Amino acid sequence: MRKVDVDFWKGKRVFLTGHTGFKGSWLSLWLHSMGAEVMGYALAPNTTPSLFEIAKIENLMKSEIGDIRDLAKITNSVNRFKPDILIHMAAQPLVRLSYAEPVETYSTNVMGTVNVLEAAKKVQALKAIVSVTTDKCYENKEWEWGYRENEPMGGHDPYSSSKGCAELVTAAYRKSFFNSEDSASLASARAGNVIGGGDWAEDRLIPDILQSFNNSEPVIIRNPLATRPWQHVLEPLSGYLILAEDLFNKGNEVSEGWNFGPNDEDCQPVASILDRMVSKWGEGASWELDHNSNPHEAGFLKLDCSKAKSKLDWNPVWNLDTTLDLIVDWYKAWNSGEDMQAKCLNEIKLYNKQS
Repeated sequence: MRKVDVDFWKGKRVFLTGHTGFKGSWLSLWLHSMGAEVMGYALAPNTTPSLFEIAKIENLMKSEIGDIRDLAKITNSVNRFKPDILIHMAAQPLVRLSYAEPVETYSTNVMGTVNVLEAAKKVQALKAIVSVTTDKCYENKEWEWGYRENEPMGGHDPYSSSKGCAELVTAAYRKSFFNSEDSASLASARAGNVIGGGDWAEDRLIPDILQSFNNSEPVIIRNPLATRPWQHVLEPLSGYLILAEDLFNKGNEVSEGWNFGPNDEDCQPVASILDRMVSKWGEGASWELDHNSNPHEAGFLKLDCSKAKSKLDWNPVWNLDTTLDLIVDWYKAWNSGEDMQAKCLNEIKLYNKQS
C-alpha cells in the first residue's frame, strides 16, 4: 500500500482553494508538516468555532480571504504565487443549503471551478491540478453497487447537480486547455462522506451528533436508513496528495476522474453511526427520529474505488470503528482545552505511520 511521499512535498509551492474549511484546514496542516509552501484562497471560516482558527492554521501558511466567483481576484492570487501544484476544494458543500440557495450553489460550484481553471491556465510553472468534487456528482440510481468513474454525471438536488456540472467543466478544460506536454495535468477527485475532528458545519451528521451529546440532548435524525460511504478526512486527502504526485511526475497518464472512498464494509446506514457514537460517547448520548417533512436526499450511495487501488496503489487505512474512536477522542480533547494544532498533527503522524 502506497504512502504519501513526504520528500516529494518538501519545498513544493501548493495553491489550495477552500483552505479555511474543514477538509482544507486538515490538508493545510498536512502540507505544512511535510515542508510544502502553501498559499490558501477561500472565504473566511463560516462556523464558530472553526478548525482553521482553533488550530491556528493561518500562522503556518499564506492566506488570502477571497471568493472564487471573483475571476480577477483569484487570477491575480494564483499568478502572484506561481504554484507548482493547485488543489481546488472551495465549494458550497451542503445538500440542504442548496435547496435554499440554488443560485449561490451553482455560481460557486460551477462558475467558481471555471474561474479557478481559467486562472490556472496562465501559470507556466504549474504542473498538476486536482479538482475536488464529491461522490454525489453521479446520477444516483439507488443501486447496491458502487459508482465507477465512467458512470454518468447527474444530481437530484442543486448541490449534487452542481458538482456533476463541475466534473463536466473539469473534463472540458482538460481536453481543451490542459492536454499538452507544456500544460499542467488536470484530474478530478470524488470522495465520499468525510468525517473527523474539527467539523462544525451546519446540517452534517457528526457535528449534529456531538453538539447534542455535549448538551445531553437526543440527536434528531431525518433518515436513519440512509447509507453513505463514511471515511476519515485523512483518507481522501491522502488520495488527493498521491494523485497530485502522479500528475506532477507522470502527467496525462492519470489525468482523469478518480474515486476515493472507504472499503465496502464501511458503507453503513446513519443508524449504525449513531449507535456506535452513542456507545463510544457514553453518558448523555442518545438519538431519536425527526418526524417532520424534509427535502429529498439520496437513500443509498457508495463508490467503487478499484481504479485508485489498482492504478495509484491507494487504499483506505482506518476502518469506521477506528475513525469514530478518533472523532470522539478529538472532540473530548477539544472540550478539555488541549492544543488542537498539536492534536491534529499527531493524528496525521499516526495516519502516516499506519499507512
